[in-house]
Amino acid sequence: MIRIVSDSTCDLPRELLQKLDIAILPLFIHLGENEYEDGINISPEEIYSWAEANKSTPQTAAPSMARATELFTRLCKNADELICFAISEQMSTSANVMRLAAEAIGKQEQIHIIDSENLSTGIGILVLEAAEMAQAGKSASEIIAHIEALKPKVRASFVVDTLTYLHRGGRCGAVAALAGSMLHLHPKIIVKNGKMSPAKKYKGKTDKAILAYVRELEPELMTAMPKRVFITHSGCNEQIISQIAEYLLSLQHFDEILISRAGGVISSHCGPGTLGVLFIAE
Repeated sequence: MIRIVSDSTCDLPRELLQKLDIAILPLFIHLGENEYEDGINISPEEIYSWAEANKSTPQTAAPSMARATELFTRLCKNADELICFAISEQMSTSANVMRLAAEAIGKQEQIHIIDSENLSTGIGILVLEAAEMAQAGKSASEIIAHIEALKPKVRASFVVDTLTYLHRGGRCGAVAALAGSMLHLHPKIIVKNGKMSPAKKYKGKTDKAILAYVRELEPELMTAMPKRVFITHSGCNEQIISQIAEYLLSLQHFDEILISRAGGVISSHCGPGTLGVLFIAE
């Protein structure tokens, strides 16, 4: 039997994790002196409240060796092999912690670590592919080969409502953050080769910017793998989420439109009001 594992930045809904028997290894979130585990004992709303009250950004950290070792040991009792997904190694040492934990329990041949070169449901969409293949009885080598072929085809991008969190986290200069706030600019961030980089900036109200962003994706969406598309957000109003879902439905291209709420680690860096559409190119 093959078990699929991901670190907590995959941002997959709990019902999907349960349905496909996907195990999660949580990253850490530090709010001042207090330490929390992503998705376990802290919510994005609590993170935002702390950040605003302290005018500071939360710090995030890779999973602990102890937590990874405990999880792998437990899973290996009933599984022949594990395939583990981690957030891009350009952004975290999560993948390396997994490798060290596999070595620590002498299971490096049975535990396969995949650097997703992505984040959020850019990881999640690969995790779902792997989990479905595992349930279909595919071998670890077949699953890994398929995932490695898909990795360059993942299209992950999002529009940020406020630059404040990116600035506090050192990913945006103070002048740019101030100018963005004054001019109501909402940058599009894309993930490519494991790194985040800014692309186009949208001006105006957040909802209008998000709609413009998604509509401009239409040529890519219409040539994407039709299996599924994700709408992932860090706390947007229900109206804009529904509008995006209705728009994607109107394309009559995707078999499944999934809506996912970003977890604590991703929310810590992008702040509230961020929304992305993520899919796999054909």
